[in-house]
Amino acid sequence: MFSSEYTWLTASLVIFLGLVMWKGLKPMLASLDARGERIRREIEEAQNLREDAQNLLAEYKRKQRDALKEAEEIVSHAKAEAEILRSAAEKELQEQLQRREIMAVEKIKQAEAQAVAEVRSQAVEVAAAAAAKLIAENIDEAKASDLTMQAIKDVSTRLN
Repeated sequence: MFSSEYTWLTASLVIFLGLVMWKGLKPMLASLDARGERIRREIEEAQNLREDAQNLLAEYKRKQRDALKEAEEIVSHAKAEAEILRSAAEKELQEQLQRREIMAVEKIKQAEAQAVAEVRSQAVEVAAAAAAKLIAENIDEAKASDLTMQAIKDVSTRLN
């Protein structure tokens, strides 16, 4: 039994495996335990990162909804303000048109009054010229002197 090389080969294999297990089992197990611990930590870290990413995604979706809602409010507010400004501009335009119409009517009245005054002035000048011509033709020197004296008396009584 001890003469066979298979026996010695088997015995040496058993001794070798025994030594390997005695000296190398603890470091191998420690290495495997460390590797398992490292993998567990990486998995936990990945789960934490996934939860953080989901929280961030939810927060950004909420912010996006809030931003869309705020944008809609801004648009509706801008439309309301635009309507108010349009109404105010229409009202101001109407008032401006009314003021211009009133000013035009007043200018027309002033032009009419000025035209009437010019016509009257010319009529007075023509009448005065005609009266002067008639007086010059129909009044003699003595009568003119009496009228001049009478006019001087009238002026002196009116001034006092």
